[in-house]
Amino acid sequence: MIDHNAIFNIKSTEDFKAMAFQVFRFQFENNPVYRSFCDLLYKHPSDIRNINDIPFLPIQFFKSHDVLSTTKAVEKIFTSSGTTGSLTSKHLITGISLYEKSYRKGFKQFYGNVEDYVILALLPSYLERDGSSLIYMVNDLIETSNRPESGFYLDNLEELSQIIQTLERKKQKTLLIGVSFALLDLVESFQFNLNHTIVMETGGMKGRRKEIIRQELHNILKTGFGVEYIHSEYGMTELLSQAYSRGKGVFDCPPWMKVLTRDTEDALALQRSNKTGGINIIDLANINSCSFIATQDLGKVFENGQFEIIGRFDNSDIRGCNLMAL
Repeated sequence: MIDHNAIFNIKSTEDFKAMAFQVFRFQFENNPVYRSFCDLLYKHPSDIRNINDIPFLPIQFFKSHDVLSTTKAVEKIFTSSGTTGSLTSKHLITGISLYEKSYRKGFKQFYGNVEDYVILALLPSYLERDGSSLIYMVNDLIETSNRPESGFYLDNLEELSQIIQTLERKKQKTLLIGVSFALLDLVESFQFNLNHTIVMETGGMKGRRKEIIRQELHNILKTGFGVEYIHSEYGMTELLSQAYSRGKGVFDCPPWMKVLTRDTEDALALQRSNKTGGINIIDLANINSCSFIATQDLGKVFENGQFEIIGRFDNSDIRGCNLMAL
């Protein structure tokens, strides 16, 4: 068995590499879907010399198969939002505490103690969107913050505006996190000049508005909120970890997560830094499903490990992760 605590105690590149090899061997032996995929590629643990040799499972498998590396009981099922009538992804969670540990430690690394913040969410409430991993995370952050103002405000922009202004006067650290269309709705109705509030978009027009590129969105929001930077969260149904951007659309990963790019013409060939390609993600917290996922996102990884998202492959469905079509 793999020590789950070791996943969250990675301190170096060598630690990550060693844990990635260990997780790959475990999932090769215990995940029938991933094992079949590796067998088709003639990839065996004995063939793996470096991280680039590890096969990345196409994310579409989460739509058609139960991707599991354990026989433990399923505690929770996260589903992608999708569009009406479309086939959605489902992520079977056998250890919800792993997800909680991942997002709590990730948030603390990038933003500090959640107890220091008021958490204001422009998102559907937990009861409205029970299958969303993002809503699950934000709901927990709201509860952990233990502040009376923390909560979901998607349908109450006027009250939210008043609360933001009150918190600003108190110089209270605040996180305003929301889907793109709701943040735009807010700044079209009210004007702000924020000094103590982080504004974080999670992507998604959800058919409510025309899709626009991130830079245009951020410029509108920066003006409307009176802030220098718009933060972003990058996560998806099939992952148990999030990357965060603290400005300019450049994301950082927690130590147990890594992003690489693959050649757009050859899905099995990884490429060097600073070239646009398909986004592949290693999420070691995903120990009970699959930690090596080839997404439908297009992006660029820089030499320091940071990355940016540029768009999506043509003909792939736009979902509720942090993406805007170009």
